[in-house]
Amino acid sequence: MPLIRIDLTEGRSEKEIKNIMDTVQDCSVEAFKVPVRDRYQIVTEHKPGRMILLDTGLDFERSEKAIVIQVFTSPRATINKNKFYKLLSQNLQANCNLEPKDLLVSIMTNTDVDWSFGFGETQYLSGELPKEEES
Repeated sequence: MPLIRIDLTEGRSEKEIKNIMDTVQDCSVEAFKVPVRDRYQIVTEHKPGRMILLDTGLDFERSEKAIVIQVFTSPRATINKNKFYKLLSQNLQANCNLEPKDLLVSIMTNTDVDWSFGFGETQYLSGELPKEEES
């Protein structure tokens, strides 16, 4: 069950944002084998100039269309993380016209005790939700 935050600069249409969100979800389902209804996404739009995304010395320039995707998730195998990165790059380019250089992704791992889906309960620990297998 990943929680996905998408940060981008203001100016995209509702249709463009929905397309980005749908594409990210499709990549998550394919790479991590999560159920389709495991969809937790938050989009935050920023005024121009409020995101600084340099290249860490890799010698490329990002455009004003750059986005940041943060994924909070249970442990995932390296092969699945790499698949997710590749799918995001390819599918966001194909579906949303986002250049691969304009994509920054970070995955943060947590455990079952770090999730409550409501009611002040830890549903993974109580057995209400099956524990995810590491993919």
